[in-house]
Amino acid sequence: MISLPSQLQTKLATPLKIGSVTVNSRVLQSPLSGVTDLVFRRLVRRYAPESMMYTEMVSASELHHLKKLPRVMDVDPNERPISIQLFDCRPDFMGAAAQKAVSEGADTVDINMGCPVNKITRRGGGSSLLRQPEVAEAIVREVVQAVEVPVTVKTRIGWNDEEINILDFARRMEDAGAQMLTLHGRTRAQGYKGTARWEWITRVKEVLSIPVIANGDIFSVEAAVRCLEVTGADGVMCSRGTLGYPFLVGEIDYFLKTGKRLPEPTVRERLDCAKEHLQGLWEYKGDRGIFQSRKHMAWYAKGFVGAGELREALSRLESVEEGFELIDRAIAHGTSKE
Repeated sequence: MISLPSQLQTKLATPLKIGSVTVNSRVLQSPLSGVTDLVFRRLVRRYAPESMMYTEMVSASELHHLKKLPRVMDVDPNERPISIQLFDCRPDFMGAAAQKAVSEGADTVDINMGCPVNKITRRGGGSSLLRQPEVAEAIVREVVQAVEVPVTVKTRIGWNDEEINILDFARRMEDAGAQMLTLHGRTRAQGYKGTARWEWITRVKEVLSIPVIANGDIFSVEAAVRCLEVTGADGVMCSRGTLGYPFLVGEIDYFLKTGKRLPEPTVRERLDCAKEHLQGLWEYKGDRGIFQSRKHMAWYAKGFVGAGELREALSRLESVEEGFELIDRAIAHGTSKE
């Protein structure tokens, strides 16, 4: 049995204010490269209709050179609230990209200062900005001047254990005009290994006046509640916990608003969701969607008898029909939990 202190529950049941934008949920779906496209967001939003969603991160440099906007910026006019996340190290490129993001329907513009991937950090983006706080500050100021919607930042606690500079960095972001900070409680060097150090989120919350959103190791309602109790954060952002499980954001949101648990989806409901996800990717992206669906299908195939065999087969699927046949066969053979 999990519960929140009454004062904390009262706070978390109220809307989240991000500058001029009001969001009727304290649970956000993280931007995830290669994951949070239009198809995935629609599934998450079905269970969390009031939560803020984020696009995959968009390169400001590529936007500068491309004549046609990339599909990662596709936003359904009905999917509100929505934020478009950008990355780069050049303030002028970021300002121009932010204007394009707003023209595409972004309610807020998020700046990625946390991605640990080498191909991003080598170009001066993502978590490399933790080592260039003056540049990071200039980027935020430029984007704030370029658009009228709130500007937010997502980052990590530092580059490595010897360079944990998040307290100074976070203050700089607020001073530059950021209206919210999402903090992943790991260093860049950690990647996604080890345990998220929520105590740093607590410390950042104590020094900022803007909302602070906790990120890292939010894999369940229980984890979200523990994180909020430990950190005093204004909300949580779900990332890897939603892979193959687009129900999570809605489950946490429902609990924070009502103090009650939603029934856990059955294995069949999860596999039916997988089929819908596969169909959606095919309709949206064609053959490329089938290729991208393999990882998603593998994420759905877990936690029941025969999941390993299904997962292996789905990781090689070539068509919607093949995927449906494999999933339907698993359902027909019984999907009791392991």
